[in-house]
Amino acid sequence: MRKIFSKWIDRYFSDEEALLLFFLLAGSLVIILTLGKALAPVFAGIILAFLMQGGVNRLRQINIPHLLSVILVFLAFVGGLASLILIVMPLAWKQSVNLFNELPGIMSEIQSVLLLLPQQYPEFISEERVLELIDLAATELSKMGQLIVTFSLNSITSVLALLIYLVLVPILVFFFLKDGASITRWWVSFLPEKRDMMSQVWNEMDDQIANYIRGKAIEIIVVGVVTYITFFFLGINYAALLGILVGLSVLIPYIGAALVTLPVALIGFFQWGWGNEFMYLMIAYAIIQALDGNVLVPLLFSEAVNLHPVAIIVAVLVFGGIWGFWGVFFAIPLATLFKAIVSAWPKAKQVVQEESSV
Repeated sequence: MRKIFSKWIDRYFSDEEALLLFFLLAGSLVIILTLGKALAPVFAGIILAFLMQGGVNRLRQINIPHLLSVILVFLAFVGGLASLILIVMPLAWKQSVNLFNELPGIMSEIQSVLLLLPQQYPEFISEERVLELIDLAATELSKMGQLIVTFSLNSITSVLALLIYLVLVPILVFFFLKDGASITRWWVSFLPEKRDMMSQVWNEMDDQIANYIRGKAIEIIVVGVVTYITFFFLGINYAALLGILVGLSVLIPYIGAALVTLPVALIGFFQWGWGNEFMYLMIAYAIIQALDGNVLVPLLFSEAVNLHPVAIIVAVLVFGGIWGFWGVFFAIPLATLFKAIVSAWPKAKQVVQEESSV
């Protein structure tokens, strides 16, 4: 056993650069897990600056000075952030409160419909089973109400932290955009001169991660805005709230659209019933999803991430369970990073060649 383990260490960790990369990744993971909350503004600033770096590069390509490019992109970011805080979030919160206030009436309608099922299909479902389901739903709604009240009380104490984020993160974004190249050179100066493996991993990941994150952010905004405008003109209640849900659903490939279909259909049904308006709503929603998958995604993601669907779903579940929203958002880039490291690992490539020759 000891001989096998020693042979495995020699195969995969005998290269100094590979060993250094392993410790760098392990150290980064430890820092994120232990100091993640304290350094959250720094991480948010790095992510947002990374998202906007493409805009700075495009402005510089048309001979606009670097500092002016940074200022223009930063002003666009501040304008978008202000619109989100002052317009979108208050509207979504107001509609969420209205929806929660109307839930008792919706539950009464659902109860009336469910109680008709034992009369029409007595061989499939009993009245006792329906009452159990109704009690379970009422209990969950009560828990949801308690969570909302608790969140509201806790949010009072976190207003100061939110204000700190609103001031600190934009400042960090500006300096990361302005001095990102010098910060990168300073960090690279600590690495060894021979870093072929790190360069290979970075070159493989740079374009893919940049295209994916920026494209995914644009996709969320475009799908959310188009959904809100469409639902607003159709006259459905809670159009802003549903637009946000549909926009965020693109974060989870394959299953996000299916999950968000349920609230869209339920709200449309309880507002209009099985009428023409409900059919128009579902047709419009299906068109939005079709255009997103067949037009928008190919335009935004010119360099597709070469991952199997099972790998993508597993990555979403694993990283989402660890880091929540940000874990879901970065699940595919992190999975792609893992794949790039495995393919670039020096001894792993030799082993694959040996096995293929055998």
